[in-house]
Amino acid sequence: MQSWLPWRYLLRRAARSRGFIDPFEFLARLRQFSQPSEVQEPIELIRAGVVFHARGLINTKVIQNNLDWVWPYWVARQFDPGDDSFLPRAFSFSHVNLTHRNWTAVGVPGLETFPIIDPRGMVTPREDRWSLDWWFLPDEGEAFYPSQTKEARQRLAFERGLEVITQTSREGLDLESRAWVEVGDDGRPELRLEGRISSQQRGRLVLAVRPANPEGISFIDEIQRTTDNRLAIGAAPPIRFNAAPSRWQFSTFETGDISGQLRDDPAIAAGEAPREAETGVKCSAGLATGGVIYPVSAGEPRVVAASMPLVAENTAHPITLSWNDALAGTPKLNAPQADWIFLHESALRTLVLLSPGEIYPGPYTYRRFWFRDACLIMNGLIAANLHDRARRALERFPARQRSDGYFHSQEGEWDANGQVLWIADRLERATGSLLPATLMRSFERGAQWVTRKRAKSKGGRHAGLLPPGFSAEHLGPNDYYYWDDFWGIAGLKAIGAMYERRGDITRAARYTNEATAFWFDLRNSLAALPKSVAESGMPASPYRRMDAGAIGSLVADYPLHIDEAGAQTFVKTADWLWKNCRHDGGFFQDIIHSGVNAYLTLALAQTFLRHGDERYLGLIDSVAKHASPTGHWPEAIHPRTGGGCMGDGQHAWAAAEWILMMRALFVREESEHLVVGAGVPKRWFEKSEQFSYGPTATAWGPVTILFTRRGGHWFVKIDGAWTGQPPRVRLEAPGFQPEWAQPVKWETPLVAKL
Repeated sequence: MQSWLPWRYLLRRAARSRGFIDPFEFLARLRQFSQPSEVQEPIELIRAGVVFHARGLINTKVIQNNLDWVWPYWVARQFDPGDDSFLPRAFSFSHVNLTHRNWTAVGVPGLETFPIIDPRGMVTPREDRWSLDWWFLPDEGEAFYPSQTKEARQRLAFERGLEVITQTSREGLDLESRAWVEVGDDGRPELRLEGRISSQQRGRLVLAVRPANPEGISFIDEIQRTTDNRLAIGAAPPIRFNAAPSRWQFSTFETGDISGQLRDDPAIAAGEAPREAETGVKCSAGLATGGVIYPVSAGEPRVVAASMPLVAENTAHPITLSWNDALAGTPKLNAPQADWIFLHESALRTLVLLSPGEIYPGPYTYRRFWFRDACLIMNGLIAANLHDRARRALERFPARQRSDGYFHSQEGEWDANGQVLWIADRLERATGSLLPATLMRSFERGAQWVTRKRAKSKGGRHAGLLPPGFSAEHLGPNDYYYWDDFWGIAGLKAIGAMYERRGDITRAARYTNEATAFWFDLRNSLAALPKSVAESGMPASPYRRMDAGAIGSLVADYPLHIDEAGAQTFVKTADWLWKNCRHDGGFFQDIIHSGVNAYLTLALAQTFLRHGDERYLGLIDSVAKHASPTGHWPEAIHPRTGGGCMGDGQHAWAAAEWILMMRALFVREESEHLVVGAGVPKRWFEKSEQFSYGPTATAWGPVTILFTRRGGHWFVKIDGAWTGQPPRVRLEAPGFQPEWAQPVKWETPLVAKL
């Protein structure tokens, strides 16, 4: 396009001539609700949103007009007018999953492919593709489809790495499906499936091929039965079975879902031999369906197994680890709450699974990169002694850095540079080893970007702050977000500390002074807030009233510990959020998410814990209650259905925060010392004889904390492998006298409060 052409005039005139509103006037009105910004909306998120709602438009055309098909669990619930999940559709631009965004990934460490399983056992082997579902069709009576059942029992088992077991039933019938990944004899990882049926009626067990997944329609153009009785779906590696099916069934969109054919075809009901002509179908609409069928005798359990390679034969095999090797050295939680222990174990596996090279916030919807999510997930990896994974991810960061020093994953999000510098310092502190000079050069360019970027903001309450940006999407429209500024200050402090560690006093002083100057400007901004706002805490930006976005400003307290802002400010902000932004015990994010948010609830709990407020424990209990049966959390949780309503169904940021929360119960790092036992629930001292956590990384080295009761008295053991001078230790176990203790391996008695 030539810049001199009057494009705005031509587009405006074309729109009006066809009866459309003026697009530029509309955008101008829309942008009045945000601060003027050099980037109105990150193109990366616009692109993702277009893809998301393109799927939703396809769902609109297909699902509601074919409700006699068997659809995934979320559709069965969300399209049922008698269900709490029901959403009217009349004016919906697109039909998307807003009520049950829950799934569980399986895999092996190092593998970039994450098969997911929905709450009723439907398996999606590859990202954003078709799915496989187990059905049972009795010779008499109604067919049994797990996606249409209101109740199910699902669990995550660790005996075979990661295995999802889903059990559904009705009177006289039990159907169990299993899914896991293991490395085959040829070194290729394979998805393994099992369907186990026990029925008092004779019938047929079906492994059905579905042109859908937890987001909606996923096209299947072709399904073929191979000459060696494998099932080939599109270009994916064929599925093989432990026994030859008694029958194959295929259908196109024109002839309808195979569910109808399996119910209505008398030849199938009679169990006739397979028709050899049934070799497959091609569907121009992309809605081919198929199934392999196995006879089931009344009262005789039947097990059918299937496997599918996750890497094509002509591609290099990924380097994978066993789960035992990948989890070696990670901390263990020993406590009188089995559910918390399970959630911790599940969270560790989520972090390992979703850090095969890049760090992904989720296995499906969020299988892409954000610096923000990556750095906060890396904080969990570091605490869990998974330092090699954190370092490997960090070493990839310079490849995403622009020539001006900006660490770019989404345009217009100004928090990334501070986060990268902060997590680099965290890694150095935890490992006791220095990062290479090549990374330091990249980090210095990142620090220089922060100082240049904030210098552009002049006048008003935002003088010296970073410019308006989209930032974390849960804060609101473009604004001067304190979230960005606190990360910038923390990043400048971090690189100053890294240079001090190297003996480069000049650079250390330069960036420490830059951080101080940045803080002075931020302090002036806070001082200029209207009294009616400031008396309640820190808003999201200098131009906002207190709302749910204020949760972002608490990052200054946790995890950054920018204590210059003042403990009272943190406490007031947390108290306001507690009183105004809670639902069902958790933090409810009104902005964008419109659901209970697990990782933000835990961040709020960390602030309460750090400031001695017992409300932290209720927040932890709420997060545990909102976990899925497989020990995961979606990004946001629907207040009615309890299912996911936003983001990925297995959110790694939430998993990281659960690990960090369990750690903080036992040990918390402050700048000059460790705080031990401050978060241990009082109820544990009443019902248990021993509980512990560790080893977990700290700036002084890994440590394990053990509480033991003997002879009616409690003792604490601080078992640290200190890399240098041991830290000072403050004992703050609830119900006992706070005191300074020696960080030694022998036990210290706790003194009960009078």
